[in-house]
Amino acid sequence: PEVINGRTHQATVVDLSPWVEYEFRVVASNSVGIGEPSSPSALLKTKAAVPVVAPTNISGGGGSRSELVITWEPVSEELQNGEGFGYIVMFRPLGSTTWTKAVVASVESSKYVYRNESITPLSPFEVKVGVYNNEGEGTLSSISIIYSGEDEPQMAPAGASALSVSAAAVEVSWLPIPWNRHTGRVLGYEVRGW
Repeated sequence: PEVINGRTHQATVVDLSPWVEYEFRVVASNSVGIGEPSSPSALLKTKAAVPVVAPTNISGGGGSRSELVITWEPVSEELQNGEGFGYIVMFRPLGSTTWTKAVVASVESSKYVYRNESITPLSPFEVKVGVYNNEGEGTLSSISIIYSGEDEPQMAPAGASALSVSAAAVEVSWLPIPWNRHTGRVLGYEVRGW
């Protein structure tokens, strides 16, 4: 801290965080050394301000058909800068000029799901997430690209064949389903026998 002239009896403390409770002590010093600190002042909360820290780790994807799932890391309480804190989620299809805006009023939220039957599976969206409180809207994150949910596979595997390997085992093989822009990657297969 800054050393203040011995004839001064007040000081302005700067660079404090908004909407945070502080208490202060004063310590006297001279050429011999530093004395005991005063008793702490009463708690004093700084005034609220527009939040300036945007959420981080904007990601998402997955979800069901016709869904866009957006996730982020919540902003910690000491960076919310005031009451009425929430998130602003903005997204648009890649290449579009019009943003869709949604407000998530919960402080603890870290996810937003947009559902619309017109969303085609695995469509890329530009997404950014911002913050607001009772003082106004704050900073937006940088743009992230997130894909809408996949659709279920539309075709069965072809070329299924079985080969007896022992008295108690059969080897089953098939041709993989090719990657499809609308259905995405196949995560697994189920083999049924009867």
